[in-house]
Amino acid sequence: MTGLKFFTAAPSAGRGMAKPEERRASLAAGQGQGPVQPTPLETFLLEMLERWGAIPFERYMRLCLYHPVWGYYTQGRDRTGVAGDYFTSPDLHPVFARLVARQAAEMWHLMGCPARFSWVEMGAGRGLFARDFLHGMKNVAPDLAAALDYVAIESGPGPCARLRERLRQEGLAGTVGVLADLEQLTPITGCFFSNELVDAFPVAVVARADGELKEMYVSARGGALSEQLGPLRNPAIAAAVARYAGRLEEGQRVEVNLAATEWIRAVAEKLLRGFVLTVDYGHLASHLYTADRPQGTLLTYRRHTPSEDVFSAPGESDLTAHVNFSALIDVGREAGLELTGFTSQERFLMALGEANQFADLYEPDADEVQKLKARLKLKRLIHPQGMGNIFKVLIQHRGVASPQLSGLKFEARLTSRTTGTGD
Repeated sequence: MTGLKFFTAAPSAGRGMAKPEERRASLAAGQGQGPVQPTPLETFLLEMLERWGAIPFERYMRLCLYHPVWGYYTQGRDRTGVAGDYFTSPDLHPVFARLVARQAAEMWHLMGCPARFSWVEMGAGRGLFARDFLHGMKNVAPDLAAALDYVAIESGPGPCARLRERLRQEGLAGTVGVLADLEQLTPITGCFFSNELVDAFPVAVVARADGELKEMYVSARGGALSEQLGPLRNPAIAAAVARYAGRLEEGQRVEVNLAATEWIRAVAEKLLRGFVLTVDYGHLASHLYTADRPQGTLLTYRRHTPSEDVFSAPGESDLTAHVNFSALIDVGREAGLELTGFTSQERFLMALGEANQFADLYEPDADEVQKLKARLKLKRLIHPQGMGNIFKVLIQHRGVASPQLSGLKFEARLTSRTTGTGD
């Protein structure tokens, strides 16, 4: 890629501006080690940037996460769980998947119990959700279990191969189809499901500097990854800022996730009839682009430690931004997906679990100690000061007449004002 000229230097006291040697010394001090060596991807990036010039942050993030050799999601490392960098809801307890299975059964009934019902999980990871969902479905709705076509999508041949092997170990090799790309899927009747997928799509970063909107680029400066502000590449980025964030204050930064809107359009094209269920951290635009987030929401996660240093250990840290659910709602509507409802994970799981007093929480032979541990894990999933409120649940539908879903019965009513669109 050719370099871009006439950048505005970003202020020195900002997100991710520490030099690599300073970051490595800090990391090493916390670990009681000597200087940390650059990651293979960092070496590759510095060589590329020194040769070709700066790249948009969006491309930097894409390389960090999806480089075919050194990307965070392509290397085969344990990303989640105790040995990984963060916990997801399926990591904590099977009750998450079991309750979603109850919601899936209700969707199927509302659609008139079609002979075949596809459940497409995008970003299936280690297959934990698939395992617990399928086992739970046999108890919740055995008729649906017999009609179910489960498809797991993982990007790239390496992740797909690892997922197939894990499913084989779970005895699900003949039950779950694995695809490397949404385009490989024929249009379905059923539901598209994702958990912590959209937050990992590459984002553009926009700031107001000297009274103008500027985009963040990444360059090599003095042997270090560095940020610079330059012109906006794409009018769609400026349009998204104007629609959802309004006028930024001087120095304020926001993220624009154009990949998310492209994704929801692609999903809509593949859905003949049914639902889209998206779980992720983020909020509606009116709550996301606020004065209390002047530097946006970009974070890295490594060894269960969050950081705002987006240049720390590229390829070996997760890099993520909160999801603008207003954009998913609006673009989904344009693509033919109607809004079913939007709620928090706490309200969603509580609504689904109260019918049987969370009997799905316990294993059949659980003793009192095991039941206590299960209740503590449920508390983490639904606690309003943690995952319960940070994570949101968006459900959209097509070809289903005014569906009333149990998981949404505690939702707050949405209007164009609350979605942040102003439409």
